[in-house]
Amino acid sequence: MGAAAPRCGAAAALLLLALSGCAVGPDFVSPKAPQGSHYAIGADPLATVSAGTAQRFAPGAEVAADWWRLFNSEKLGALVKEAFAGNPGLAAAEASLRQSQDSLRAGYGVFFPALDGQAGAERERYSSLKLGQGGTARVFSLLTLSATVSYALDLWGGERRTVEALGAQVDYQRATERATALTLSANIVNTVIAKAAYRAEIEATEQLIELQKQQVRLGEVQARAGTVPYSNVLSLVSQLATDEAAIPPLEQKAAEADHLLATLSGHTPAEWTPQEIGLADLALPADLPLSLPSELVRHRPDILVAEATLHAASANVGVATAALLPSVTLSGGYGTNNNAVGNLFAASGNFWNFGANLTTPLFDGGTLWFQRKAAIETFKEEAALYRQTVLAAFAQVADTLRALEHDAETLSAQDAALKAAAEALHLVGANYQAGIATYLDVLSADAQYHQAKINDLETVALRYQDTVALFTALGGGWWNAGDKEARAAGAPGAALP
Repeated sequence: MGAAAPRCGAAAALLLLALSGCAVGPDFVSPKAPQGSHYAIGADPLATVSAGTAQRFAPGAEVAADWWRLFNSEKLGALVKEAFAGNPGLAAAEASLRQSQDSLRAGYGVFFPALDGQAGAERERYSSLKLGQGGTARVFSLLTLSATVSYALDLWGGERRTVEALGAQVDYQRATERATALTLSANIVNTVIAKAAYRAEIEATEQLIELQKQQVRLGEVQARAGTVPYSNVLSLVSQLATDEAAIPPLEQKAAEADHLLATLSGHTPAEWTPQEIGLADLALPADLPLSLPSELVRHRPDILVAEATLHAASANVGVATAALLPSVTLSGGYGTNNNAVGNLFAASGNFWNFGANLTTPLFDGGTLWFQRKAAIETFKEEAALYRQTVLAAFAQVADTLRALEHDAETLSAQDAALKAAAEALHLVGANYQAGIATYLDVLSADAQYHQAKINDLETVALRYQDTVALFTALGGGWWNAGDKEARAAGAPGAALP
């Protein structure tokens, strides 16, 4: 007992050293958040001009996880929820996240001893003549039961860095899943807005066509009466045909929007028809959140993807460094064998072994050394890419803020132009019927009104889509999706921990 105690104590001390020793390589720290308080040059806007709705920005306000509900459309909310349930891309991202989580759990196994059991039975004919000894050959049975245990001491933390990299991969996949969900919700809302705008343009063009048909009929009456040349009627017919030709391309775009919505929702276009949602069914959010720059880098999915990649690169530097250093593996075994089952556990058949193996690289042609240098350069590359991602994210928020500001200004001017064009068209139409306006006046008024209407609709749709872009640029609010209501709404990031 006296000799065994020091040996056990030495082994315990060595194990303690392996478990408590520091890991080689850099300890990862999340990059510092930018210190600025705003995104745009000078200062961020606090509100837009009033163009039907004045949008106000609230710095520091939380972004709703189900931000699309701020457009006040139950149909839109139901469509987004259905897409979250059926989209194959999102399902693939969720499966990738679960796979990375399982890989991490598997990686933790390196911190535990590996224990294996063996059992064997064999029938053997043994002859001592092969050893140069006389005697008669014997036939016997041999039964064996044994167990072996081995444990690699993580002296330099290489295994810990490997598991750290696996944890970073989980973070990467989690952020990717959130980015996929955010992109899906934004695509759904933007497609709904685009389709609604196409339908509104079709309706406006059809109204103009109906007016032009009336003008053609009136022109034909005037031509038969001899008050105007028939060439005037032909000019009206030509303009009518031109506007009628504008309908099929708009119908095609609306159909493509339907097909895209079906695909995003996990259906084929033939088996699924979305509910009709017009621009009148949507309300432009008036109060918009504006995350602080220091919060944006902690929440925006693409920045989190870049940070997770940087973290994995940092851990891989430690893995490559540990590979340059010696490794120690402890192993032991215990078993018993005998010629009969009844004697299998007799003390005479017991055997055991215990030992430690030290392995150290001596010469590999510089492979391990340059692998470490490559890992360091990869870390530097990912650090630069992380900064590039942050800069692009900040620029996107700044662009969107200015876009919303300018959208409101443009829409205000477009509304005034549309109102004037509508009044001019009404007056010219009355004068034409009274015979005091020419067909050229009618054509000019028609074209001005139609263009003003189309411009107004396009600006309205762009303002809605730029509002979607702001929610997307701010990360979509997935971090506020922890409650049951957010999960029921299908908020991105709510389905998985």
